[in-house]
Amino acid sequence: MAGRGSVRPFVNFDAKKDAELLRKAMKGIGTDEDAILMLLAARSNDQRQQIKSVYKKAYGKDLVSALKSELGGLFEGIIVALMTPPTSYDASQLQKALKGAGTDDNVLIEILASRTGEQIKDIIKVYKKDCGGKLEKDICGDTSGHYQRLLVILLQGSRETDIDESKIEKDAKDLYAAGEGKFGTDEDEFITILGNRSTEHLRKVFDAYRKLSGSDIEDSIKSETTGNLEKLLLAVVKCAQSVPGYFAEALYGSMRRAGTDDETLMRIMVSRSEVDMLDIRASYKKTYGVSLYSTIQEDTTGDYQKTLLYLCGGDD
Repeated sequence: MAGRGSVRPFVNFDAKKDAELLRKAMKGIGTDEDAILMLLAARSNDQRQQIKSVYKKAYGKDLVSALKSELGGLFEGIIVALMTPPTSYDASQLQKALKGAGTDDNVLIEILASRTGEQIKDIIKVYKKDCGGKLEKDICGDTSGHYQRLLVILLQGSRETDIDESKIEKDAKDLYAAGEGKFGTDEDEFITILGNRSTEHLRKVFDAYRKLSGSDIEDSIKSETTGNLEKLLLAVVKCAQSVPGYFAEALYGSMRRAGTDDETLMRIMVSRSEVDMLDIRASYKKTYGVSLYSTIQEDTTGDYQKTLLYLCGGDD
């Protein structure tokens, strides 16, 4: 996956110079938003952390607080997100999704279905440190039933790593028997297979399933399950097939409706900018026939839009 991000480390990086430029952009009357966004969007997260530490040493002030006091709205939101280390960002998004009255299940589903086992283990550690609680306990307090069970399995971050040829046919048959092949659904079977097998193994199971039943595993999930369990199972299937494909679809969904879902748009653009944004863009263009860049242009405005376009990294 190396080098599939749209944001890469800035070549002639000088943290001290960058800190000075940011200070200048915020000093005096009015703020130079362009200077801020062009500088920060063109640095890797690691470099932004270095700028933050140099800024504090030089000016005795926290850079993120300084930025917050100068900016507002969605633009402030995306700049603060860019200044947050990736694992802390995921942890804070999960905390926000679990806090308060309702639960934002879309956030739980997106993060837990798409992150690697290693990333999930890191998120759990950082969540404990930053948010002062146990992620699993908080998730269990907010969810129930089969949906909760699958979330807990994904939280273990211990998906198998290899393909077990001897299990492919059996898994496909078990999935068929658990869903389309019977009256009622055996959700546990879906949860165990989709939650634990390696992604390469699952892709082979899905092919075998198609041959066996004449339909896609997604169709079976849609007809056999509902609500959050259905959403989570579909996300797991899509991520097994293609993580960039999953995010392309999520981005399309965040913009192509009445009113833009800026929370989702921002979260994906920020968290995938150094991971696989180039693949997401390619998948988006292939699936929807338009570029991600032009969709962002149509659906957003101002400095927020400029930052998103920078993170997009070009028009296909």
